[in-house]
Amino acid sequence: MASVDDIRGGDLRALARAATLIENQNPSAASLLRDVTQHAGHALIVGITGAPGAGKSTLCDQLIALLRAEGKTVGLIAVDPSSPVSGGALLGDRIRMQTHHGDPGVFIRSMATRGATGGLAGATAGLVTLLDAAGRDVVIIETVGVGQSEVEIARLAQVTVLVLAPGSGDEVQAMKAGVMEIADVFVINKADLPGVDKLAQELHDIAGERPILRTMASEGQGVAEVLTAVQAAKRESRLAPEQPGARIDHLGIAVTSVDQALRFYVEQLGLQVTLRETVAAEKVNAAMLAVGDARIELLEPTDADSVIAKFIAKRGEGIHHIALKVPDLTAAVERLKTAGAKVLNEPRAGAGGHSYVFVHPSSTGGVLLELIQA
Repeated sequence: MASVDDIRGGDLRALARAATLIENQNPSAASLLRDVTQHAGHALIVGITGAPGAGKSTLCDQLIALLRAEGKTVGLIAVDPSSPVSGGALLGDRIRMQTHHGDPGVFIRSMATRGATGGLAGATAGLVTLLDAAGRDVVIIETVGVGQSEVEIARLAQVTVLVLAPGSGDEVQAMKAGVMEIADVFVINKADLPGVDKLAQELHDIAGERPILRTMASEGQGVAEVLTAVQAAKRESRLAPEQPGARIDHLGIAVTSVDQALRFYVEQLGLQVTLRETVAAEKVNAAMLAVGDARIELLEPTDADSVIAKFIAKRGEGIHHIALKVPDLTAAVERLKTAGAKVLNEPRAGAGGHSYVFVHPSSTGGVLLELIQA
């Protein structure tokens, strides 16, 4: 079995063996994923989707070349329809990307959907975590998106790119309620073909302020602009201003073992770990998982005297608190104190460095409430 140290050390054979274990859902893959998950959460994850023949693989090939020129390492997961004969990947993107063969900075894996719906194979989330933990700067997921159900890629990707080609007018109409809504960047490839202006106009009516770019990927034209748009979309997602008022940030769940809990959330639900750390002040090991715009926080006690340990001893594992993000924590605390609410602590740093306070259940209707500075 491939070791975590070998995978993180750049051993491509170890990485390939680990990918095979995950794709084949080998029993040892579960423990491997638990071990590598704590090292994930650093890569830029980009989804490239679109109908067959739009030029996704060519665009990916050109994007990889640009990223390598910037000194970045890349992992590509190409999810293709299954062969009805062998069950393997029908299109085989590794064959179409021979220019990167032998480059240790590029790891390409083709995998079949094996009947999974939503455009992704069941093991795709595990492979994303593996490549992220292996230190790849960028992980690209390429998959076929041809209808309203093919939107699962947005669950894994931080930025989703939809690739279309002229003559896709009917396609645009069919996808309005699906993949069109989750795309962050639109790319019209093969922009030298007739009908490009008509397709661009149809996209403008749907895309709003999202970028619409034209490329001739086979010639490398417009690809640099796509990469810039992807990087900008990631930055904007990080820097987007908070909405006015409070909103749910995360649900805190007390568990006896974070590693054991991750078997369910990562391996079964396909959620992605965004942070793992030990919070010494709270005597807990914490893991954050992304769930849309909110998160799940798993909390494992590191000391029998910790608040989480006492909670589990009294009530068992379960929801420990609900966290709300507020635009002005100081002002919120002052309002609560003035109203007589029982605030349990002064603002202090928690998991991920955010500033927070807890409000006693007696003031909130029976639920421990955490307020976080946005």
